[in-house]
Amino acid sequence: MRDLDLFQMALGLVEPWYVERSEFNPAARRLDLYLNFKSGGVFACPECGGGGCKAYDTTEKTWRHLNFFHHEAYLHARVPRVKCERCGVKLVDVPWARTGSGFTLMFEAIVLMLVKAMPVAEAARMLGEHDTRLWRVVHHYVDEARESRDLSEVRAVGVDETASKRGHQYITLFVDLEQSRLLFATEGRDARTMSAFRSDLEKHGASAEQVKEVCADLSPAFRKGLREEFPHARITFDKFHIMKLLNEAVDQVRREEQKSRPELKGTRYLWIKNPLSLSSAQIDQYDRLYLPSLNLKTARAYHLKLGFQDLWQQPKARAEAFLKAWYNWAIRSQLDPIKRFARTIRDHWQGVLNWFQTRISNGILEGMNSLIQAAKAKARGYRSTRNLIAIAYLIAGKLDLRPLPI
Repeated sequence: MRDLDLFQMALGLVEPWYVERSEFNPAARRLDLYLNFKSGGVFACPECGGGGCKAYDTTEKTWRHLNFFHHEAYLHARVPRVKCERCGVKLVDVPWARTGSGFTLMFEAIVLMLVKAMPVAEAARMLGEHDTRLWRVVHHYVDEARESRDLSEVRAVGVDETASKRGHQYITLFVDLEQSRLLFATEGRDARTMSAFRSDLEKHGASAEQVKEVCADLSPAFRKGLREEFPHARITFDKFHIMKLLNEAVDQVRREEQKSRPELKGTRYLWIKNPLSLSSAQIDQYDRLYLPSLNLKTARAYHLKLGFQDLWQQPKARAEAFLKAWYNWAIRSQLDPIKRFARTIRDHWQGVLNWFQTRISNGILEGMNSLIQAAKAKARGYRSTRNLIAIAYLIAGKLDLRPLPI
């Protein structure tokens, strides 16, 4: 079998296309394959799909293909324009590449595989391409996959923000809690993100009314946006964010007290952790500081924190009574950060108690956040928020990316 026949089979070419010749340059580490079409071949119109169109004229095109061992490979072809009776003169689509791309479908498939595992800049160095060209590939397939998505079955949504750049710049992520997939990401973290999410849902066969459950943090902006855009959704405040706020309140008590109690310096993580998570050294330190005789405000705040944690273990029928008792205990604690936290719980009362009905949290979303931030750190940041959002979809969107013909 001739080398041209082997290349023809490897490329999956069918009539009227064939490999006309090849040029191999070992010094330049490059393989060039020249494709052509048989005289008299007919093509389908790329616009209306009508068949039987003959070549009107041709234009020369080149595409980067998969490396041939360690040699860069390129395809060259005279691509015909056809004259369709309905659409006029049009450039035909070739089976090995998408319209407008300088890469073959197989090369783009490799690009998508690599950028899921490494920064785009690193993939570009490996492939010997400029990263801007690879970003175009990423954006094309992410946008195309999202465009064809059906979101008509979305019922429960988690929402949270993640940092995009330094200086309090964020993107907001919306996640399908039932299918563990990123639905939508947008710049900002205010009420307008809810409007953008609703618009995106409606573009993909869904409606705001079908979203019955939403899990979010206690952000006033998120609450406002949810009330306006998803009035039929029941809001459950994420218990992990609630515990984060309580940990911050306990640490605020510690920071204020350590000004007069130097033994508290360097003990931040002692009060953030649960007793079962403490190291042996931390247990010894905890035993010394938790003595009633020391009468530490931080120890009292920590005791209130442990008491609040027991809320999540209560049966549904007892949850509200337990929360009321804890609130009364906290509001009389004379610890201002704890009292402020208690008032925050009072202002979000029903959303906290809704957890005992829905049992939903943003734990899935927190895991996605970690992966996205890890990718951002590995890439040392992204030039644009659009790039970060595209990577977020690649990592967590469960998108159907299909660069290769089926």
